[in-house]
Amino acid sequence: MNASLSAPPPRHRLLIFDLDGTLIDSIGDLTTAVNRLRADFQLAPLSTGAVRRYVGDGVGKLVERSLEGHPTDLAAALDTYRGYYAHHMRDTTALFPGVAEGLRKLRAVGWRLALISNKSSGFCHTLLAHLGVAELFCCVLGDGDTAQLKPDPEPLLEVMRRAGATPQETWMIGDHHTDLEAARRAGVRSVFVTYGLGETGAEQPDQRCADFAAVVRFFGA
Repeated sequence: MNASLSAPPPRHRLLIFDLDGTLIDSIGDLTTAVNRLRADFQLAPLSTGAVRRYVGDGVGKLVERSLEGHPTDLAAALDTYRGYYAHHMRDTTALFPGVAEGLRKLRAVGWRLALISNKSSGFCHTLLAHLGVAELFCCVLGDGDTAQLKPDPEPLLEVMRRAGATPQETWMIGDHHTDLEAARRAGVRSVFVTYGLGETGAEQPDQRCADFAAVVRFFGA
């Protein structure tokens, strides 16, 4: 780890987490919903590896990429996909190892926790409740809660506004370059988790962690 980095003062310190690929392993259920949609167009199913490459920029991009080369009404396809995902999103999705305990440890040492996802806000709340960690977050923002999604900094700025935290007191933890870009543009430091779905792209995180236990240790819990 980068020993030169230090945590901000405890009064308003805030950790903002991404959801898919950072806190939850959801690729199986995302793939199921994508392939149910593709079946409606008589298309062969995609592998989880293929779907993994399509995730991270919001559900609209996921659907568009999943049907690339097959002209369709994307708005209608998006509605259909959401219906399939709503039905299947709790089939196999689970927290990554150590996440529930780790989040509680972070809370116990004084960090406030928030979540920002490009997933629909309703799905975020449903999954957090289903997985038993909803009460740990002071703020949850998803698609539909702000005008822009990550990598735009707007969701991060809104969470900091609601939490009363400054960029210097805040970190963004995610698994995709969209998380890192949003953090950079909001003036927030970032942690990239290497076990997730995405890649850093051209972004340079302040810290990398190979598992959630490393995240917890880095933030002093």
